[in-house]
Amino acid sequence: MEIVGLPIPPDLLADYTGRGITELYPPQAACVEAGLFAGKNLLIAIPTASGKTLVAEMAMHHQVGRGGKCLYIVPLRALASEKFEEFSGKGLRVGIATGDFDRRDEYLGRNDIIVATSEKVDSLLRNRTPWLAEVTLLVLDEVHLIDDPSRGATLEMVIAKLRHKNPAIQIIALSATIGNPGDLAGWLGAELVESDWRPVDLREGVFFWNGIRFADRDREVERRSKYEDLDLVLDTVAEGGQCLVFVSSRKNAEAFAKRAASGLKLKNPILAGYADKLRSSASTDMGKTLAACVAQGAAFHHAGLAREERQIVEAGFREGQIRVIASTPTLAAGLNLPARRVIVRDYLRFNAGEGMVPIPVREYRQMAGRAGRPHLDPYGEAVLIAKSEEMVDELFDCYINAPAEDVRSRCADEAVLCTHILSLIATGFAREADEVLAFMDGTFYAHQGESPRALSRAVCRALEFLREAEMITEVGEWIEATEYGSLVSRLYIDPRSAEVIVAAMIDRQEYTDIGFLHLLCSTPDMPTLYIRRDDMYLLDRFLADHRDDLWTDIPWDAGEGFDRSLKTALLLADWADEVGEDTICERYRVGPGDIYGMVESVAWLVHAARSLAKLFAPHLAAPIEEMELRTKHGIKKELLPLIRLHGIGRVRARRLFNNNLGSIEALRAAGPEKVGKILGQGIAARIFEQLEGTREEVGEVSEEQSTLSRFG
Repeated sequence: MEIVGLPIPPDLLADYTGRGITELYPPQAACVEAGLFAGKNLLIAIPTASGKTLVAEMAMHHQVGRGGKCLYIVPLRALASEKFEEFSGKGLRVGIATGDFDRRDEYLGRNDIIVATSEKVDSLLRNRTPWLAEVTLLVLDEVHLIDDPSRGATLEMVIAKLRHKNPAIQIIALSATIGNPGDLAGWLGAELVESDWRPVDLREGVFFWNGIRFADRDREVERRSKYEDLDLVLDTVAEGGQCLVFVSSRKNAEAFAKRAASGLKLKNPILAGYADKLRSSASTDMGKTLAACVAQGAAFHHAGLAREERQIVEAGFREGQIRVIASTPTLAAGLNLPARRVIVRDYLRFNAGEGMVPIPVREYRQMAGRAGRPHLDPYGEAVLIAKSEEMVDELFDCYINAPAEDVRSRCADEAVLCTHILSLIATGFAREADEVLAFMDGTFYAHQGESPRALSRAVCRALEFLREAEMITEVGEWIEATEYGSLVSRLYIDPRSAEVIVAAMIDRQEYTDIGFLHLLCSTPDMPTLYIRRDDMYLLDRFLADHRDDLWTDIPWDAGEGFDRSLKTALLLADWADEVGEDTICERYRVGPGDIYGMVESVAWLVHAARSLAKLFAPHLAAPIEEMELRTKHGIKKELLPLIRLHGIGRVRARRLFNNNLGSIEALRAAGPEKVGKILGQGIAARIFEQLEGTREEVGEVSEEQSTLSRFG
């Protein structure tokens, strides 16, 4: 099917033809035939790199041409940024929303396409953002994540709410890995477009001893070392390809990258340039190790890396200079980084309480789908590594020939249900218990035929919790959210977290930094750090000296949960006390990405706690507001006046303070020349533009600035 005959606007047609796209792939043509341009709902279950995004993009341009508005939901912020860049510059206005969770973001309504995470869309619904009623096309990228334990229920409820709000909305759901696509298509009222076609042939096999066994052939691999994984990489690089190697842990990713670098020993000015960039910003041993690996053509990739480090690695790989990346499975979750050969080295993963367990088939398929770069590779290979000859057939049966697991609803989780039921009541989707049940009847959970009685009991228990917490009130059959309940819903925090925070604040007279941070780290909303054996000395020493500073009692049966929350709180306290990044990484055995992840998570809870304090504990609102800025920027209290200037972060503020310029008045008195000697003339000029009022006025930090919406 030729592109030129499709009902897409000239700007998009010109972009496609300029990139050499003149014909649709067979699965794309099947989508058109299934009603893509006729407003039909579609579930598109086709392999990675088969052109799902292009199908969605054509549908969005067609909808906008008819006066519509499009919402494109993604699971990850990094993927949102990637899609925003991909959709921009083609004749439509494109917006992106991934940040603050208590804002209506009405300005986004000016755009034709809005790219957002499911959590952000949920928060926009809770804050009654008006432009959501204008959305005529909803695109759901990686829709199989409706099965994800941590965020699946949110995605499911967002879909249900948008369909309830806009009954005529067109839905296009995209996935490469669904075991039961018919079930999901049935719930969405969608035509199922299913295909195994790929633009690049995918060969899946198992490596053992000195060769790869595929279903229809064997391929010998020259053994150049004692390591199977390294020899597979060297084999691919020797014929001009690149490799992704998936391993089970960060430690394994870093170890393999060092091994691969020693085996490749590539050297060229471009790699040296990447390494210099990494080295110049590296504040940890991990960053320096990454730079040394990249200099020789290898890299590792995981959530512990800083954002800039991840970007350099991804750019170097896309440009073909970095020949191998060793990664945890995070890289398989959406980012567009294909390679000639994907090596799934570790198919067992440690799960707390279970030990080493096999990864799901769906996860293997996500990894294998990265094999083969369209227009660059003649084929793609996905290779598992067997430890014994007997395991070869087992790996074929368990992964290569096995169907992906069925997608199941996560709405049965009572803890998850509580926050979504409060949202339904606070935003007027349901005003009676029967209406709550009727709304839940439209979920994927109900469509799958799960027990209606179990759902009814779970809903009743959630309503009882919300009543006891005084987040809802009932008059007869009528249910209303209280001021407290409405605030919790708008703030986008778990009602259980709100109860923990409010209960501790009401009883607390004196504020302490560590007590407040530990309180937040004890809530269900806060991810916490893992505990290692050598962490216990640090925690025990802290408790011996500062037990009274905590806002919560130490439970008599304090276990790992308490230890994890305390370790996380201590890391955050160090960050807010300007402890160096390298010291924090060494002290807590984390990477820069972990620091930013924890800071980002707690920043939102600090922001929410400030709002709750105004309602329940006004005497704590001021110090919490200070901590909001301190956690955002990683600064001591003395730098707060300086941080309110745009362009001044923790490093520049400290430099000014150490030069006796710790206030706005001191800066004005010093003048541009003296400040320029400390920070540089360009920065000084921008500061004095603000001080003189030619730029945005210095003063209270706005709501948008007061959270980490663009951190990391």
